[in-house]
Amino acid sequence: QVQLVESGGGLVQAGGSLRLSCAASGDTFSRYAMGWFRQAPGKEREFVSVISWNGGTAYYADSVKGRFTISRDNAKNTVDLTMNSLKPEDTAVYYCAARLYRDSRYANEYDYWGQGTQVTVSS
Repeated sequence: QVQLVESGGGLVQAGGSLRLSCAASGDTFSRYAMGWFRQAPGKEREFVSVISWNGGTAYYADSVKGRFTISRDNAKNTVDLTMNSLKPEDTAVYYCAARLYRDSRYANEYDYWGQGTQVTVSS
């Protein structure tokens, strides 16, 4: 079992920055690839970014590439998503998720989810 708690969401103006953090507890954190997903009102949950268990590889959705950076600290059991140059279309609830061993872009392949944190970008 893994428990995930996101923090760091809020309201920001377009062009601004936010840093989301996800704290994990329970099972050995380094066994899991960690992903960030988001869901806007009326839309399906979509992939944002994923980082491998050791932080060696990371992937991003095309819509956030070059603006968002994912990182993890296995000593602190945390994974962060640094978001720069935010746009109104980035407005969504952001979720972190854990998948045992292998990274994935597909939400239905993840084993554990946090409760989400709201990010609102005003124009």
